Amino acid sequence: MSATAPTPRPRWRPPVLATQLLILAVLFAGWEYGVHTQAISGFLFGSPSGIVQAGWRLARSGELWEHANYTLWASAAGFVVGTALGTLPGLALWYTPYGARVVEPFLVAINSVPKIAFAPLVILWFGTGLVSKVALSVSLTAIVALLAAFQAAKDTDVDIQRMLVSLGATKRQIFLKVVVPSALPYVISTFRINIGFALVGTVVGEFISSKYGIGHVIFVASSLYDLNTVWVGIFALMALGFVLYAGVDFAEKRLLGWKDQPYATQFKL
Repeated sequence: MSATAPTPRPRWRPPVLATQLLILAVLFAGWEYGVHTQAISGFLFGSPSGIVQAGWRLARSGELWEHANYTLWASAAGFVVGTALGTLPGLALWYTPYGARVVEPFLVAINSVPKIAFAPLVILWFGTGLVSKVALSVSLTAIVALLAAFQAAKDTDVDIQRMLVSLGATKRQIFLKVVVPSALPYVISTFRINIGFALVGTVVGEFISSKYGIGHVIFVASSLYDLNTVWVGIFALMALGFVLYAGVDFAEKRLLGWKDQPYATQFKL
């Protein structure tokens, strides 16, 4: 009778969330202690207790929700419009290799320019309202989405395309059944990058000229050397980023549901 090796018992680890909360608690406790002992300048860095007080003050007055709602909708609109305006043409360039070669240098040139440089022009063209914030977000997200979709379409497996051509598939069928599904994972990964760009565009617009938004709150607080309120704005932007990321996760599950299907059914003509 052969002896079997004993199965090693798995090491116990605390839940991930508990570990994350513990790390945050240690960081904020050390920060607060440093300010309390004057090892850290409360004037230059603020303090956790001061941040809580500033956040509670803004939340109780309703200002925090008003500004956060403004930034959220401007960023979401810029993200959706910019991603759509970039992704659709990027995928469509697969249809015309000649046109893709013609426009590719222009896309690279536009992408090399920091989009924030267009902010004064956008403010002049669209004014100081919500439209200019959305336009800035679009300018940052569209070119990234276009280049990512274009590259993903170019990198689609050529052998699969040739196989489908030999089976009598049309160019439209290859595009819809192979190119788009193959490019979608890369496009979705670009969504996560574009969330940050959308927030950057909105906040920069609020810095330059706005009466609303988290960027406006941060700009005014920094000009008054109110570091605690600045931190409130920064943490609010982090929360908005999590909300937008949740939207991307939802979209990923809806758009990439085909990946759970058997491989043979993914390319059914």
